[in-house]
Amino acid sequence: MTSIAIVYFSGYGHTTKQAQAVHAGAAAVTEASIHQIDANGDLPPEAWEAIGKATAIIYGSPTYMGGPAWQFKKFADASSKPWFTQAWKNKLAAGFTNSASVNGDKYATIQYLWTLSQQHAQVWVGTGLMPANTKAHGPADVNWTAGFGGALAISPSDASPDEAPRAGDLETARLLGQRVAQFALNWKP
Repeated sequence: MTSIAIVYFSGYGHTTKQAQAVHAGAAAVTEASIHQIDANGDLPPEAWEAIGKATAIIYGSPTYMGGPAWQFKKFADASSKPWFTQAWKNKLAAGFTNSASVNGDKYATIQYLWTLSQQHAQVWVGTGLMPANTKAHGPADVNWTAGFGGALAISPSDASPDEAPRAGDLETARLLGQRVAQFALNWKP
């Protein structure tokens, strides 16, 4: 059966909102599960099991100091066990990240998530979205941050999770989840 597993860390709740949007997009198409890495960088055994059974894994982390949070990195290091047996080989993969700044070196985090997927011999799915890059566009528009490799979101440093990420970034995340799920339905590695 086709399923999508979303695995992510969120420090303050903003990336949780983004993960929930990714999940909503994927769950509208096929079975999807969402797994939050805890403050110690751990996941329960049932999360590892769901990730192992999934057709696609969507990775997410806030961008802190130019890369993923250490809690996500701990998960990535722990994934060396399935890597050793190539258990995640040929699964689809995608990623998302969030930070306070408009740029904030978010792409470095997406590159990290992509590299993790490639070490697991996965096939990466980008956003497939055109950027909202004219004077008429702003934070309410889809892909205003112009992420092609993954969904990018902005949560200003003084914004609560109720205020950010904004509507355009959440819709971008939803569309990424939907796209991955649509690919997964027809994926035959």
